Amino acid sequence: MKAQSALPDERLPELLEQMWLIRYFDEKIDEMFAKGLIHGTTHLYVGQEAVAVGACADLTDDDYITSTHRGHGHCIAKGADVNKMMAEILGKETGYCKGKGGSMHIADVSTGNLGANGIVGGGIPIATGAALTLHMQKRDNVVLCFFGDGAANEGSFHESLNLAAIWKLPVVFICENNQYGMSGSVKDMFAIADIAERGAAYGIPGTVVDGNDLFDVYASVKEAIARAKAGEGPTLIECKTYRWKGHSKSDAKKYRTREEEKEWRAKDPIRRLETHLKESGQMEEGDLRRIESAAQQKIEDAVKFAEESERPNPEEIEQDVYA
Repeated sequence: MKAQSALPDERLPELLEQMWLIRYFDEKIDEMFAKGLIHGTTHLYVGQEAVAVGACADLTDDDYITSTHRGHGHCIAKGADVNKMMAEILGKETGYCKGKGGSMHIADVSTGNLGANGIVGGGIPIATGAALTLHMQKRDNVVLCFFGDGAANEGSFHESLNLAAIWKLPVVFICENNQYGMSGSVKDMFAIADIAERGAAYGIPGTVVDGNDLFDVYASVKEAIARAKAGEGPTLIECKTYRWKGHSKSDAKKYRTREEEKEWRAKDPIRRLETHLKESGQMEEGDLRRIESAAQQKIEDAVKFAEESERPNPEEIEQDVYA
């Protein structure tokens, strides 16, 4: 664990529960998908919990995030209601988009969540535009822009970083390098060791952090937020992590070995935080299990809420649709 002193100890139980909420939310989605209770597809965040929770730990509702198609973790870390999230994914009218958007289109403007995105790299220019708005309105807020390693090869990434750099916009670009863009390994898709190196091309800092270490993510993002709010412009942060599940529900993961998966599971960000809490004497095993059980129960309650909610009225299918 690095830079643990930067994160107040009293915040740790709350942040641990958020990580468990993300874990159990997506494990439940995985389970219900296998039972045929969810249609379409979904992209699970299991294994990357420390990134979303560490990055969003100090944000207010007046700060913004943009997410990716793997966005459940970002939503929960930014304060989304898991009942509404579950209802949305089950296609119920109590969901964030009244059941019309599904997994990849959850947004919650009341908490500053500008939304997930089904287009690779699609959130990067949106975050840059939001940061331009904050800059022009002279507001003391920031935008965190989450995207994956694959998105770092999209044109929108380069255009957005360039504009954000020359205008010194209050945005933090957070690349979640989970080692694979769909089935393509980063080792085959990049001729550089670290995606963070690309920050130098635009004259902004590029930092590599351990994406499975809550403290490391928190400290790096906190420093980048302070830099953005001081008018010094954006930062590119690369969080090296790993997605435990496939790219989507149609992914048999034939492009990687079970040994590699086992190696990364041993770096479980939740268990690492729990080990720290026990070894530092801040919490005992019983306290940890109560936090885990509380999170699990909230997800079970969310499923019940969603299952008991009504489906949207077909006559309202065109309402709230813009083109």
